[in-house]
Amino acid sequence: MNEKSAQKSFFPLLFTNFWGVLNDNFLKTLSCFLAVKWVSAEHEGLLISTTAAALVLPYILLSPLADRFTHHFRKAKVLRIAKWSEIPIILLAILGFELQSVAIVVSAITLMGVQSSLYSPSKYGLIRDIGGAGRLSAGMGYMEAIAFFGMLTGTVVASFLADDMPHYYAYITMICCAVSGLFGSYFVHAQETLESEKWPVNPWSFFKSSHHKSSEYEGLNAVLYSLSWFWWMAALMQMGLLIYCQHNIGLDSFHTGLVMAIAAIGITIGCLIAGKIGQHVKLLGYSTLIGIILSLEFILLFALPSNGIGFGIVLTVTTITAGLFKVPLDTEIQRIVKGPTLNLILAFFNQLSFIFILGASLTLTLLLLVLDIEYIFLLIGIVMFIVSLYLLISNRITLTHTIKRLLLYRYDIRVTGEEYLQADNVKLILPNHVAVIDPIMLFSYFNKCHMRPLVDEAYFKAGVFRRILHIFNAIEVPDLHKNRQGIGQVRMLESLCLQSLSDGGNVIFYPSGHITLTGDERIGSRHLAHTVCSQLPEGVHVIGIRIQGLWGSSTSRYGRKSTPPILPTLIRSAYKLFTPKRIVSIDISDITDYAKKWASEGSKLEFNAHLEKFYNDGALE
Repeated sequence: MNEKSAQKSFFPLLFTNFWGVLNDNFLKTLSCFLAVKWVSAEHEGLLISTTAAALVLPYILLSPLADRFTHHFRKAKVLRIAKWSEIPIILLAILGFELQSVAIVVSAITLMGVQSSLYSPSKYGLIRDIGGAGRLSAGMGYMEAIAFFGMLTGTVVASFLADDMPHYYAYITMICCAVSGLFGSYFVHAQETLESEKWPVNPWSFFKSSHHKSSEYEGLNAVLYSLSWFWWMAALMQMGLLIYCQHNIGLDSFHTGLVMAIAAIGITIGCLIAGKIGQHVKLLGYSTLIGIILSLEFILLFALPSNGIGFGIVLTVTTITAGLFKVPLDTEIQRIVKGPTLNLILAFFNQLSFIFILGASLTLTLLLLVLDIEYIFLLIGIVMFIVSLYLLISNRITLTHTIKRLLLYRYDIRVTGEEYLQADNVKLILPNHVAVIDPIMLFSYFNKCHMRPLVDEAYFKAGVFRRILHIFNAIEVPDLHKNRQGIGQVRMLESLCLQSLSDGGNVIFYPSGHITLTGDERIGSRHLAHTVCSQLPEGVHVIGIRIQGLWGSSTSRYGRKSTPPILPTLIRSAYKLFTPKRIVSIDISDITDYAKKWASEGSKLEFNAHLEKFYNDGALE
């Protein structure tokens, strides 16, 4: 499928989704504006929270059933059935408005939530079926942009019609939206594959099973939970603006809707930009930076005067940033998960994200008990900063990309032979160890080569380091100076390395076992490299890496009696980001034939001497 045809085929799905999202938000917003007139002022916050909860609770309880539907029915068929059910739900809502019954209106909103939750995994699963793997970023960008545009339209139109009596125009609008969505659903066609595997329908059992399944995919849970916190933020901001604009700025329903429209427009623009850029640049690597910027923007919203033009400008920029943060995470879900299992993960994400949206309703209620409404912005800013850091230390791509960007401010890194790491074969990677920064440099610069490192046990004792090492599936190396029983464990390292190589995993370790004391590599009587190379599994390539230029830096042993602690050293060296860059060369060579020859023909000491000559002089003989 070429790009042009893929773009055309997305249109029916986008058209259908637009009207559905518009109707959801139109009904919810209209209910908030009208129903608050039926209750006392002290119950306004509770009513808004209840209305939001009525729309999201079905997602929490019915997402497992929605996943089951994707196994039994074509996703396009589920879409059409859901659109048919929307019409009687709208008629029930109209009855509630006419009778001014909160109970009936909330019941209609709940049923709308049921309808939306049951077809949500199907509509998002259709993105891959329609556009293919090559257009995931564009498809998600378009889908999210049209969704937020639907939110925008529904919110603005509802706020405009809320003050008009009678409300016939509002009723006609809801019916037209339902009919338009139904019409569009009949033009959605895709190549689909049904999956026979069934997952629990019980919400709690489904949550546990799905969470376990998603844990099998690298970094997926970090993406799912970060996105769920995004939806907590979006829901809290949307509910908060309804109250903030009317009480703090003194706007009426229509102008409150316009402010909320600004927010929706911003997110729509951000999603479109992210979808377009994401076709050429892996934006996931920038997610932490974008998230931190987003958090600072929310804190600025809290600090700014509510009635100033600056507030509106910052709100617009903030929401654009939110769209840039969201789409790369959405795209990563579709990229990581292959085949029909994607339906399960999307249903799990629906359940998870709406738990967080429900939590936003509870957050609003509790916050208003103790603080003024403007503190919502401060709370969101703090939470999104924490979420950004969580994503940083929980996802290999975001971590390595962020570190690589920082390293390039300080170092001029020149690489030769990178093709040896990019080759499609199993690798035993043996670098020299000049400074404590060089493993960070290797893992961030060559993140596409999944390398399993051997790491000293001391680093596993720190919580943050332990979490990061878990991302890279690191092998813990015992400290023999502290624990004589570790000798037996070291013997196990040989087996672990060989087993990992046999299983098709790349392994990296430093033959010397420590950073250099003099600037030259000294391996001495270390035996691990010799032992592994002498028993190298068939097809494994030995890659030698020479790093030069770090000796004499603050992360080396130059002029020091002990190895510098990595985190304090990096913090103290932050000012060097503004000094001339240090030139570092990384020379990569395939030394497989040499390593096998050295291991088979010589002793451990002779093997290590050859490696030392390679590291220190670049000689292979």
